[in-house]
Amino acid sequence: MLTPPELFPAQHQALEKLERNLRAHHVTSLMGRPGAGKTTILRVLHERIGGAYLTSQHFVEASANRHPLALDETVYAVLRDALSANDSVIVDDFHLVAIVSCCAPGNPRLNFLAAALVPIVQMAVQAGKRLVFSTEGIPIPGIYERVPSAHIPPFVVADYTMLCAAYLPAERARALDVKKIHRFAPNLNARQLRSTCNALRDDPRLDTDRFIDYLREHHMASNVDLGEVQVVDLKDLKGLDDVLESLEANVILPLEKADVAEELGLKAKRGVLLAGPPGTGKTTIGRALAHRLKSKFFLIDGTVVSGSPQFFQRIHQIFEAAKQNAPAIIFIDDSDVIFESGQDTGLYRYLLTMLDGLESTSAGRICLMMTAMDVGSMPPALVRSGRIELWLQTTLPDVAARAAILQDRCADLPKAIGVVDIAALTEASDGLTGADLKRVVDDAKLLFAFDRERKGKTRPSTEYFLSAIETVRTNKQQYAEAEARARMRHPVRPPMFDAFSMLAGIGASMEGAEGAVAMPHVVLGHATAFGSGSASGGE
Repeated sequence: MLTPPELFPAQHQALEKLERNLRAHHVTSLMGRPGAGKTTILRVLHERIGGAYLTSQHFVEASANRHPLALDETVYAVLRDALSANDSVIVDDFHLVAIVSCCAPGNPRLNFLAAALVPIVQMAVQAGKRLVFSTEGIPIPGIYERVPSAHIPPFVVADYTMLCAAYLPAERARALDVKKIHRFAPNLNARQLRSTCNALRDDPRLDTDRFIDYLREHHMASNVDLGEVQVVDLKDLKGLDDVLESLEANVILPLEKADVAEELGLKAKRGVLLAGPPGTGKTTIGRALAHRLKSKFFLIDGTVVSGSPQFFQRIHQIFEAAKQNAPAIIFIDDSDVIFESGQDTGLYRYLLTMLDGLESTSAGRICLMMTAMDVGSMPPALVRSGRIELWLQTTLPDVAARAAILQDRCADLPKAIGVVDIAALTEASDGLTGADLKRVVDDAKLLFAFDRERKGKTRPSTEYFLSAIETVRTNKQQYAEAEARARMRHPVRPPMFDAFSMLAGIGASMEGAEGAVAMPHVVLGHATAFGSGSASGGE
């Protein structure tokens, strides 16, 4: 068992770069994400070069008797005095101080910190002294691009192996398939790995799968509360066999089978579009994926894109969290509804940037999946070939699918209702979706209950279901007519659309999309809540 804080390869590489920068330039900065081991590296550097080691505590104590707006002068004084008394000064976690100056709302001296740091840097260089700052990726005013920096690189298998060996008993560390762990979660930081090892070091059941399960539960959280999402499995959806098979092959397999993906060089499709009429299973597919992939699934829907001041910050956080948990899916539900108003062109351009950047190393294992009822309401540039690599169509259930859905729905009917004629209902329900059929069953039970409780007599059970079918069909027709009138009154399309470019984009998408290809068409309907809905082909 190694003795922490011995440096592992990524940290050692950053330390060597720091030392080279100091020899050549006297002043440098260390950059790394949270938990990557910046303090560990700086402590080792301090043992080698000596001098003063400053933390945020020194700046807080020095500012105790100063004006709150005099933080910049406090920083200048603390660093000046430290350089005067020492040949080397190391400043850890300086981003905690810098962020107050650069980013605090209403600060009348915004970025004045640069005026304090520039002469400090010059003072160190002219005196031949060494000055090191560390930060979590926030550019430090007065230092950024003025002095060289060293970055802690992403952790590789060797880093994971050394960390596990440092914090686990030797025999348990050797029993882990660290390569498999790294494939599952390649973006963990040292803090996450250390806490996992400490939590499991005395667990007699510890093996690779147990280690991964702990990571999934404690360190790789999705933005979806699975307790609020209806439990559904992909196999529960009827009449979507081709769509589900394509998803399994092009998206799920590369995400779930990391060893196979590595062996064969597989990647999930970076852009997937699920298009189809309302009630045909698009959102239900999302619910099933959320439960199946757990921490690998992230949701963007109308609750996120609601015009709040933190809108872009929330979107960015979701994408960054997905990158940390990659490989992962970002699922944008009812994307056509989001884009139809034309008020969220910022999201449209952000998604274009993300789709075009998903081939990069950091984002290359993200699959962006969108659902749409009306593809014509989506920006053409977003759905063109090359951005949407897999275009799937969910359709109305055929006779066999309707029979299967009705059979599932009626299997648990109360005994008081009795047996219904599935064949008759299947024939009468042509043109209804899975969500419609769920509504039929619910409405039929209400009609039965009304007759029994208020009229004192009931009809044959199948009649209630046939009546419910006609009611649902009539309601759909009335809604379609109302929607059509609304579209006629508001025909203006958002500025992101252009008729000719849309046609060109659609043609390109048809030629380049893989799997089941959908012709864009206008369908009528509205978004339903992500958390609940039909599990038999409906939304």
